[in-house]
Amino acid sequence: MSKKALVLLNMGAARSKDELEVFLTNMFNDKNIITFKSNTLRSMFASLIVTLRLNKVWDTYKEIGGKSPLHELTDLLVEKLNKILPDYFITTAMRYTSPFAQTAIARIKKENIKEVVLLPLYPQYSTTTTKSSVEDFIEKSNEEFNITTIEPFYKNEMYNKAICDEIINVQSKYNDFHVIFSAHGIPQKMVDKGDPYQQQVEEHVELLKEKLSHYATNIKSINLAYQSKIGPMKWLSPSLDNMLKNFKNEKVIVYPISFIVDNSETIFELDIEYRELAKKLQVKEYRVCSCTNDGDTFVKALEEIISL
Repeated sequence: MSKKALVLLNMGAARSKDELEVFLTNMFNDKNIITFKSNTLRSMFASLIVTLRLNKVWDTYKEIGGKSPLHELTDLLVEKLNKILPDYFITTAMRYTSPFAQTAIARIKKENIKEVVLLPLYPQYSTTTTKSSVEDFIEKSNEEFNITTIEPFYKNEMYNKAICDEIINVQSKYNDFHVIFSAHGIPQKMVDKGDPYQQQVEEHVELLKEKLSHYATNIKSINLAYQSKIGPMKWLSPSLDNMLKNFKNEKVIVYPISFIVDNSETIFELDIEYRELAKKLQVKEYRVCSCTNDGDTFVKALEEIISL
């Protein structure tokens, strides 16, 4: 049997200030992110935003060592998948930084592979993530492959077990924590136009509530909030900022429900910025879970998801 290619899709991440500029430029030029009809207007807007934000964003990267861990963690995930999926040639394609889709396509063509499976590393579907990454790969491939795309996998039992195991591990022996599932926010207007992201995130939280109820532990409450709001427009709510106000003198565990691989939004935004906010709001204890990353249970989940 001839090999298939498995392409892990993600947003990418910066490993230097120059690459951060590339990331921001590409992200704000993405028609699924900035929905201006005019490419010229979008490009001008992107240039302005990058000019205004680059140094500030780079300051946050310096606090986490000048790079995101996303690429290194993704490489570890690929290594583990290679061991259990010998019938696949496995590679990655990032949306906003290298390795881009063109690089993955060149690697696949070199292997003379025609069957390609795209695995978006976003558990829930959004036009801003899944659609953007899948469309980009398909456009760049110029119809040279037979492409199959794996659907959002937030309902997968093994994947949800990996999440619950991490929460219980972080909770340790204590029974007085509240859990907040923190999802990356998107503008409300995208949901109003039919983006299913909010609905799928809410469904995912309900599934996790049910699964956590079977663990021998006492979680005081389970909540959903949204992080990463940018600009003055209305975004999905409640915001994590406001949610944390409810937990003065309480203990909180935050799980990044919309991320598979740790990145600047988890290790800086959640674990540094929101930790500082939680302290100001007199949250008694604030703990952040790791993403599933290359964890063994998640790798088993992917094996199952890919084989369906």
